[in-house]
Amino acid sequence: MITVHEALTQITACAKNFGKEEIPLLSATASVLADDVIADRDFPPYHRVTMDGIAINTKAFDAGKRDFYIENIQAAGTPLQVLKDDANCIEVMTGAVLPGGADAVIPYEECNITNGIATVQSPSIRQYQNVHLQGTDCKKETVLIPKDTVITPAHIGIMATVGLHKVMVYKNPVVAICSTGDELVDIAATPLPHQIRKSNVYMLAAALQQEGIAAQLHHLKDDKEAMQEQLTTILNECHVLLLSGAVSKGKFDYLPEVLTSLGMQTVFHRVAQRPGKPFLFGAFANGKLVFGFPGNPVSTFVCYHIHFKTWLHTSLHRATKKITARLEKPISFQPKLSFHVLVTLEYQEGICYANPIIGANSGDMPSLINAGGIITLPAEKDTFEEGDIFEVTYC
Repeated sequence: MITVHEALTQITACAKNFGKEEIPLLSATASVLADDVIADRDFPPYHRVTMDGIAINTKAFDAGKRDFYIENIQAAGTPLQVLKDDANCIEVMTGAVLPGGADAVIPYEECNITNGIATVQSPSIRQYQNVHLQGTDCKKETVLIPKDTVITPAHIGIMATVGLHKVMVYKNPVVAICSTGDELVDIAATPLPHQIRKSNVYMLAAALQQEGIAAQLHHLKDDKEAMQEQLTTILNECHVLLLSGAVSKGKFDYLPEVLTSLGMQTVFHRVAQRPGKPFLFGAFANGKLVFGFPGNPVSTFVCYHIHFKTWLHTSLHRATKKITARLEKPISFQPKLSFHVLVTLEYQEGICYANPIIGANSGDMPSLINAGGIITLPAEKDTFEEGDIFEVTYC
């Protein structure tokens, strides 16, 4: 049985590169950017008017002029106009180009317009007021979004601004998820007293959706020959296989034996952790990987977030957000195992506190509802005090 640190080291050593692909902009959310996004022009690309009003030359105002003849109107989206006379003005709309010869915008609220004459009522003005100057946000060729960034809706807006209708991203692995066990029935079925509905596979599939991955869902019966036949087909169609259940030492836990018969080399089986001690990690000669999670829902949940996400994020160059939190109440844990504790997270005066979800065990699915993160208590200690600081794995 290996430690959590040893398990994570071996898992990250098996990180894969699945290449790059160009996908439509609106399909890119949650993917990881594979190339820098570069500004194709200055931002803003012109001196941009920020309020409806009149554009004037401040020299005329400074010389004492207050009444300005309106030469024309500069609407948003129309080509640049130029003041014919510095003593005049041009009406301008928000978003329009600042007219040539003008260097300030006075909002309508500070003017009185009568018979084509705008009388400025402001006691003072300053040059380039109410103007968003060209290039002040960024210059052409600036890196707007660096590669290895997880794409959010805000990034989509930036990429649309620079004309990217397709985006180069790191290609996601093809993931298959298998539930196991004759006690499981479809979620639409009414279980008999000795049955339960499949839930872990849907929890894992939903977690993968947050990573931008649509997984294939399968179910394996507790039958060696049927398992071998199904897994042969499934493994031909995916890069990585996630299993929930049938990896412990029960008489019907055939998966390790069947996978070995199909050519899997066991990297490790059993980790000094709770929950999730029976966790299995294996690899095939062709590079395909197997993550075998124990079947209890909290074990599956924790092993996915602690172990599989580490592998996935490493493979996809995805930076994992890290925070630390203070333990809100003391915990004692006697076994010499790393203890993965579900916690709620709360900020008080800028400090993050982790409150353990008391009574959570590996079969306690409702406890997952309130979990905002997981903290891992090291095996070297058995008592942890209020205020002790731990890194949080978000979930």
